[in-house]
Amino acid sequence: MHSFPRARLSALTVMASLVAAAHAADKAGTTDTAGSTSTPASTASSSSGTGTGINTPPEPLSTATQTTSSTPARTLGIVRVDGTSPTSLPSRIPTTMEGLTGDAIARDINATDAEDALKYLPSLLVRKRYIGDYNHAVLSTRASGTGNSARSLVYADGILLSNLLGNGATFAPRWGLVSPEEISRVDVMYGPFSAAYSGNAVGAVVDYQTRMPTRFEAHARVGFSHQPNALYGRDRSHDATQASASVGSADGAFSWWLHAGRTDSEGQPQTFATRLLGAGMPVVGGTVGGVPAIPVTGAVQALNRANQDWLILGSGTQYDTVQDQAKVKLAYDFDPGLRAMYVFGLWSNRSDGRSQSFLTDAGGASVDHRSGGGVSQPVIIGGKGYTLAAADFPQTRDELEHRMHAVSLKQRLRDGLGWELSGSVYDYVADRSRAYAPTTGRTQAGRLTDQGGTGWTTVAAKATWAPADSTHAVDAGVSQERYQLRTRVYGLDDWRGGAAGMQTSRFDGDTRIQALFAQDAWAFAPDWTAVLGLRGERWSAFDGLTQSGANTLSHPRRAETAWSPKAALSYGLSDHWVLKASTGRAVRFPTVSELFQGGFNAAGQAINNNPDLKAERSWTSELSAEWTGAGRDSLRVTVFHEDSRDALYSQLNVATNANTVQNIDHIRTRGIELSGTATVRPRLTLTGSVTFADSVILANTGYATVPGDTLGKWQPRVPRWRASLLAQWQATEDVSLTLGARYSGRQYSTLDNSDPNGFAYMGASKYFTVDARAQWKIDRRWTLAAGIDNLNNYQYWNFHPYPQRTFHAELRWDY
Repeated sequence: MHSFPRARLSALTVMASLVAAAHAADKAGTTDTAGSTSTPASTASSSSGTGTGINTPPEPLSTATQTTSSTPARTLGIVRVDGTSPTSLPSRIPTTMEGLTGDAIARDINATDAEDALKYLPSLLVRKRYIGDYNHAVLSTRASGTGNSARSLVYADGILLSNLLGNGATFAPRWGLVSPEEISRVDVMYGPFSAAYSGNAVGAVVDYQTRMPTRFEAHARVGFSHQPNALYGRDRSHDATQASASVGSADGAFSWWLHAGRTDSEGQPQTFATRLLGAGMPVVGGTVGGVPAIPVTGAVQALNRANQDWLILGSGTQYDTVQDQAKVKLAYDFDPGLRAMYVFGLWSNRSDGRSQSFLTDAGGASVDHRSGGGVSQPVIIGGKGYTLAAADFPQTRDELEHRMHAVSLKQRLRDGLGWELSGSVYDYVADRSRAYAPTTGRTQAGRLTDQGGTGWTTVAAKATWAPADSTHAVDAGVSQERYQLRTRVYGLDDWRGGAAGMQTSRFDGDTRIQALFAQDAWAFAPDWTAVLGLRGERWSAFDGLTQSGANTLSHPRRAETAWSPKAALSYGLSDHWVLKASTGRAVRFPTVSELFQGGFNAAGQAINNNPDLKAERSWTSELSAEWTGAGRDSLRVTVFHEDSRDALYSQLNVATNANTVQNIDHIRTRGIELSGTATVRPRLTLTGSVTFADSVILANTGYATVPGDTLGKWQPRVPRWRASLLAQWQATEDVSLTLGARYSGRQYSTLDNSDPNGFAYMGASKYFTVDARAQWKIDRRWTLAAGIDNLNNYQYWNFHPYPQRTFHAELRWDY
């Protein structure tokens, strides 16, 4: 039996008491809340580029030595950052990690965007609707659906890419600031088990590490994608082209990297004009409501998500998108292990959203809301009358230019001490969205939504203390983040290019999160390691303003404080088996848009927003057994559990008769996840995962339509079953072939699960897709690759339709 010093037992007892007390407070429904601050992703990340594929975590390395083997190594389940990277500080968390190298991404995945790198990692889904999807590609995790973008964190080189200005489909991470070909590796830490991260890490933390050269190198890539699409009988093809180039070098202490890329993409239609079949009006003498109507054909009858008959009248939101990306990275090594770095990123997006009517008159001419010369047009379909409006055929034009700056000064662990100072700015330099909204007498009128001046800033200071002769490794840090929302909506006489007219609405607001944390990884006995952490956060919301028409509401300042304890334990059962347990509290504060961005009803009541929202408080725990065999062979079994109190969801506010973000009292998620890699033959490797998650609403004072209708229902967009399987065959030294399959089971989009038909516009369906890829290294300079996504042409939905079968081809040159 091991003897434990009294001081160490005391520390463990104090931490256990903090964990128990906070957990009890959450169960009791207290209002203790905290904000969210994200420090740069030094925990759970690696930039080594070693390892050999999916299910390969960052290699566990000591602070004094470096592993050079490509075989994944594991030491008691402790994750340690690669010592070759002076841009990260070490952290040790015995919890679930998954990772993938840049070489494996290029070999196995048809990656047209950075988020594609996550496609086969366990329990993850990115709601990417088309190539270059810039405003809806939201990350979903074990216990969070695609409507909960603020429940995960995404970084690139320690720079926050998550858009925490809001929570939902339109607040996707800024994936466009990372291109697939510049990724050195990507790692995922599941759950809020590191004190270095805010409560937004409750789902997962994703960290991309991009290339930094050690000698002169240059790269170029061109790609082409082709998607035939036949949804609702409309046969069209949608193509995308991509091109990028990068160059970099290192000369002594100075290194640099330049990258530029362009994507020109046409996506399939995303929205549809619909009418319930039973909502048709009587037709009297060829008129509908006394207005002459046009008999039309071409409407498609189908079932909506509630299994009601409806008509599909036309398509909308078909984006033609051109994106440009540029990045500059400069680094200077003052001493061994001390590096200063500057990163500049530019991302611009120009998109035109188009619509098309399916309806034609007796002469074959297209019919829409303008056919009679006004802004609405009655039509006759199957003997019933319906009126077409401008909202049925939306047209938009978006022009965005976002810039990112980041600086850091980092000292790698030396003589037992390492430290880091960092800061970043993400700025909406230009963010204008024009939308067609005609009125009588102003047939080309519209509105302009301008978010210029919106953005966020981060600053952080961290230190690691890990003497060579100590059994402790302590991480500590302080940080601050500030988010500011600036939205102005103006009228336009000419929606395409006219000057801004009268301001019609305005939404302003700021949140600030100041945080400190400490975390100790303690190897207290042979084969045992405990990690104890505590995070304190001070959140404030201020300068909130909601204005629409003649109504203006200034919101009072708010401030709250909370503490989030973390604990983890690992035991090396043998040379091949590791047991790990983790638990942690996560506090996810309301975002700026949830608090302040909304409108007013006819009575002058504020709707859609809620400045009095409570913070979402979650306790997440997991227990894992991991086996590591020879080569890449591995197996992990993880049991997980999450209790979320005051979960943030949109539901009916009976006071205003509008859907508003509100707190749901209690959501519980529990499940099991299996992940593994097996070398079937010397050149054939299988990697796969299966996840079961039971996510249920247990308590909710609100409701969708009638009291109690959400109790016992599934959490929206969290399916019971998910699975993936990837077979990689290295046919020859130069040719690799990959076949992958992904499955997701039944799910719902509504809180009351009133949408049983997922295979419909606005529904969320199950899916099973198969992908294939082949890569041929022609010589040391040239690589040719081709692939097919959704080989089986499965038509599936997540409110919008996902792509159908898509063909890819790309050519790369590397020097």
